[in-house]
Amino acid sequence: MKTCLVVDDSKVIRKVARHILETLEFTVSEAGDGQEALDSCRVSAPDVVLLDWNMPVMSGIEFLRALGQEEFETRPKVIFCTTENGIAHIRAAIDAGADEYVMKPFDRETLESKFQLVGVA
Repeated sequence: MKTCLVVDDSKVIRKVARHILETLEFTVSEAGDGQEALDSCRVSAPDVVLLDWNMPVMSGIEFLRALGQEEFETRPKVIFCTTENGIAHIRAAIDAGADEYVMKPFDRETLESKFQLVGVA
């Protein structure tokens, strides 16, 4: 089974994402902020990270930059998931290492297509 780490400070978003991803046959773990996510990746890197932008402790962008400094056998794919839709935000996410970008609110079809685009669905 493919693995996904859902990183969001909202329990509701994590729960919705978990439900969708489990229907897509992913094993799902969760983190409430970027530091918790980085610690989790260091222990066991997932196939893909669904990453929120605005979080306490460590933001999504800060997480991406830190992830880029880590040594992984296979670097997790990262899909940024946020309400920020400005082209500057999208560019900043891609420049920091995101593989794809999805807007909130999202649905099963949207997530499935983004996961297919990065090669993990």
